Amino acid sequence: MRSNLSESLTWSPTVALSWLWGLGFFYAIHVVLAHGWMGFAAFAGPNALGLFLFGWVLGDPRRDPAAILRKAEGTYAGLFLLAQLFAVAITLFALYAYVGAPLFGERAAGGLVGLVLVAAILGHALTLRRLRWVHAGGLVVGIGAGLFAWTGLAAAPPAGPTPWLVADERFFGLVAPTLVGFMLGPWTDLQHWQRVIEIRRGGGSVRLAYGVGAGLFLGLLTLNALIASAAGPAGAATSADGLLGYQPAVTAAVLSTAFESAGTAFALWAVIAALSTIDSAYAALRWSMGAVTARSESVLLTFVPPSLVASPVWVLLGAGALAAGVAAADLSMIYLMLPFATLLAGAAACLLLEALGARRAYDPMLCALLGATAALLAVAGYVTPNAGLLTLSALVPLVGALPMFSQFLGWSAPVPAAPVAAPEPVATVIRVVNDNAAGAEGFEGRDFVIRLTPTYDDTNSVGNIYFANYVRWVGKARELFFRHCVPDFDLASTEFYILTKSFQHDFRREAREFEPLTVRIRVKHANRKFVTLEHEIHSVTQGLLGRGEQSLMFVDTRNYRPLDIPKSIVEGFLPYAPAGVAPARWREEPALPQPMAS
Repeated sequence: MRSNLSESLTWSPTVALSWLWGLGFFYAIHVVLAHGWMGFAAFAGPNALGLFLFGWVLGDPRRDPAAILRKAEGTYAGLFLLAQLFAVAITLFALYAYVGAPLFGERAAGGLVGLVLVAAILGHALTLRRLRWVHAGGLVVGIGAGLFAWTGLAAAPPAGPTPWLVADERFFGLVAPTLVGFMLGPWTDLQHWQRVIEIRRGGGSVRLAYGVGAGLFLGLLTLNALIASAAGPAGAATSADGLLGYQPAVTAAVLSTAFESAGTAFALWAVIAALSTIDSAYAALRWSMGAVTARSESVLLTFVPPSLVASPVWVLLGAGALAAGVAAADLSMIYLMLPFATLLAGAAACLLLEALGARRAYDPMLCALLGATAALLAVAGYVTPNAGLLTLSALVPLVGALPMFSQFLGWSAPVPAAPVAAPEPVATVIRVVNDNAAGAEGFEGRDFVIRLTPTYDDTNSVGNIYFANYVRWVGKARELFFRHCVPDFDLASTEFYILTKSFQHDFRREAREFEPLTVRIRVKHANRKFVTLEHEIHSVTQGLLGRGEQSLMFVDTRNYRPLDIPKSIVEGFLPYAPAGVAPARWREEPALPQPMAS
């Protein structure tokens, strides 16, 4: 019991600190100065509650967070990537605009790049279980620095009392987006999915870790609110939209007083909060996207190394570019915050319902369109201000989750997905290769076809067509198919061999001498390792004679090591796979049967 308790509690600091990214750290400063202590409570309460509920739901012993994420992460990969992109972008932007640039000027940009590199090194070199101890130590230092900054600013001439409540159109309009964003926000965060899974694997209590972590997080928000209250609203800045933002108030107060050490302490506290977000984002993205890429069936991974595709560096670069763009446009951080309550909210609601046991009815395009519409409403409502538009912006994206919510409550059955319409077949091209033998080859639609006429030498002693000839005819069709699609293949110089992993044929009827036959072969499925071809043999007079399929694999020419589908094969004959047919689920197989050479 004691080890279980200690295992759980040691995760609480990283739970709290990693959720204190730019949004929580700097918006706590803004909201207490803009709307008073009740305004702060309306922001901080749902924020901490959303974090607690995430841990409470996934901490249910009847749920397996690893299984839920494994099932969902491929479908919701876009949601997870965008959430990390915006989280890191907010953090970088706020740290630069509200601390770095005012204190250090242009040098802050170089320091920010160095901070990202340090965070990436930590996230790459340390496992999450080790990273939590770095966060625990950083939290102790950060709280000390925050308290030092607070006492230093409190010793300056008083800034005036912080109001109890400043309620205006914008305040009431932000109530719904705040509730939606903070209730759903943790579900979009890969960092916390990874933590929940690691806590469970270590034998700890997810509910205890997140319960204590949420309380600690609420205390950190309160510390920043106290720092802001001591600094006062005099340092508010007007952004390009003409609206006041109080996020830089603390830095401005430090610069206007003689307490330079308070400014250094506050900067250290902000850097620690940012560092814990970025290193966690790197670790979580590397952990999740590596798994998604390994299970991916996309043939694009034949061209691009999977490790490159799964690298978190792309998200960090994108976040840096986004933060730089918002800073150059002189906007406030609200424009990076709103996507969590609009653009991402529909997908996040579907993910939450799926975790609660609802059957998947997630429509990514519908949710994206609703989210984009909601984002426009939110911007219009915030700038105007208009409480109705802001409230509506938080409800519109949830429409995308209504089908899942309805069937979760038992009001309706899930609607099956509409079948994908087959594409128009490509033009028929039949090339006669031997008039005397009545042979021809070419494409009819997406099928590769050969025509042939069996003769006496195809029969057995009884007079029937010998059974092995059907297999031989399929093999002939396959080789001609390959020759047509990969004409430059040279057995003497090739770096790979194509081997037959399995072959199956179902005999229906027998052919007769001089009976014109057609052998059709096509791509049925393809994933990173295997291609499945299916075939049919037809008689002009009898119809279908038989059908079957074969599985092909690719190995290098030296030691027969299995390979991903070579690029030349992808370019040559995978384009003939029928559109709308999902490739077979790729999975690692513990042992491959000994193939026969083709």
